[in-house]
Amino acid sequence: MSTETKSKSLGQAIDEVIAALEGLDIQSRATAIKAACEHLKVEGVANTGKLADGGNGSGGGDVKNSTASGGVVDIKTLKNEKQPGSAIEMACVVGYYLQNIAPTDEKKSAIKGEDIDKYFRQAGYPLPKAKGQLLIDAKSSGYFDSAGVGAYKLNAVGYNLIAHSLPRGANAKK
Repeated sequence: MSTETKSKSLGQAIDEVIAALEGLDIQSRATAIKAACEHLKVEGVANTGKLADGGNGSGGGDVKNSTASGGVVDIKTLKNEKQPGSAIEMACVVGYYLQNIAPTDEKKSAIKGEDIDKYFRQAGYPLPKAKGQLLIDAKSSGYFDSAGVGAYKLNAVGYNLIAHSLPRGANAKK
């Protein structure tokens, strides 16, 4: 492994993988990821081998076990586990991820518009038209507190939404 590869953050590596795979169809993406995991001898990846087409599931049991056990989970895995139903909920997922789950070099207590752009892209979630307005709306909804100019910190309401309420209907199924 080159020193250039070692010096990248997890987020940078994820961005590069996403960029490399975006031009491929779903099946080709799955094949490329599987081949890369085999080549790199990566085992135990939370993947059932099913495509994420909405009807086949995404191996949610493995994902829940990885977050419950305190393992590092990427933003896309967290998004798939929590299934946010709106951009505001997704902003809460990003805030929760950056405060509680992200690798040490990416952790932060407050998020800004550029974080929305970066982590929505990594998670494969549609970008909002106005990133700054999204955070203002999320604050108005009671999920974030102001943490300086253009910065917002997930508060207890936002934390509880992600930690205990999403995905919606999860408690009803139990």
